[in-house]
Amino acid sequence: MTTRPPAEICMTLDEVDTPALVIDLDAFERNLRRLADRVAGSGVKMRPHAKTHKCPVIALKQIELGAVGVCVQKVSEAEALVYSGVKDVLVTNEIVGRQKLQRLMSLAHSARIGVCADDVGQVSALNMAAGDAGITLPVYVEVNMGGNRCGVEPGEPALDLARRIAEAPHLAFAGLQAYHGSAQHLRTWEERQKAIAGAVEKAAMTRDLLAANGIPCDNITGAGTGTFEFEAASGVYTELQCGSYIFMDADYGRNLDRDGAPTKAFEPSLFVWATVMSRPTEDRAIVDAGLKALAFDSGPPLVCDEPAATYERASDEHGRLGISGATNRLQIGDKIRLVPGHCDPTVNLYDWYVAIRNNRVEQLWPITARGAVY
Repeated sequence: MTTRPPAEICMTLDEVDTPALVIDLDAFERNLRRLADRVAGSGVKMRPHAKTHKCPVIALKQIELGAVGVCVQKVSEAEALVYSGVKDVLVTNEIVGRQKLQRLMSLAHSARIGVCADDVGQVSALNMAAGDAGITLPVYVEVNMGGNRCGVEPGEPALDLARRIAEAPHLAFAGLQAYHGSAQHLRTWEERQKAIAGAVEKAAMTRDLLAANGIPCDNITGAGTGTFEFEAASGVYTELQCGSYIFMDADYGRNLDRDGAPTKAFEPSLFVWATVMSRPTEDRAIVDAGLKALAFDSGPPLVCDEPAATYERASDEHGRLGISGATNRLQIGDKIRLVPGHCDPTVNLYDWYVAIRNNRVEQLWPITARGAVY
């Protein structure tokens, strides 16, 4: 059961209980518009990744700004979105197991549902499940772009799998899933450009090979927040799967633009709101946001609005701030904003977004797909 929200509409930010997941609506809306504006007129479509936000309210806002649909990673995420009115969902993952396949097929009666495959056995199972459900299921061949996670190799292996999909009576070949995940956090602009140039070459070669063998490939979907400008300009990619752009996080903030300065493509809009619960010494403050309030796989959060403080260490319910200089803040009861190191898993720790404008709670959005991992 979803917990009670940590805030009420019209509260001031200072009144919001902590720890809370706070969205700065002005920054969030600027991020939404920036990607839409960058894509407008390019012929490339937006299909944002909802694994970042897990929230149908946000998905529908993205669609209002021109997205053709959204991506998810899990069947349960797809269920949360489709049941809330999202009509086009691509599961950018391989789905294995009878129960998951049955649930996936049931969604296809209410929305366009796509899924990925990288193995003949998956294609056979998808075809059988789709036949049992009386549907024709769009299936994408996932191609290894260099991340060495899922995906068949480009060229002949991808052709062989696409042919199997096209021949299956209850499946339809839908295109290539060509996401290069490990390129997103290469720090320099040149490193990211080089990595995506390689991915573009592999995707184009595979597309042309498929076409030469009578399998049209009109859709190549991929890209992320760190590299979207390269895929968008490639003339090869047709969809962008950016996810973190709406929020940003401390790790994405370490990426550099062409000029070598920190990226300015998007801005932080997601914060963990925390309270100073102890101030044992002049050089140490303790906040109520630790491992259960923040994801640490990409490092600690950044402390906003207090240059003298650095988030040094976390335990289950505590975060230790190191204080390097004199400050008039960070006394017991003071509240601070923390920029998560990694937004996606941080979001999955909360039931609600507290949406703030002009320092006041304007909206409360449920994180409907929180914990949707199956």
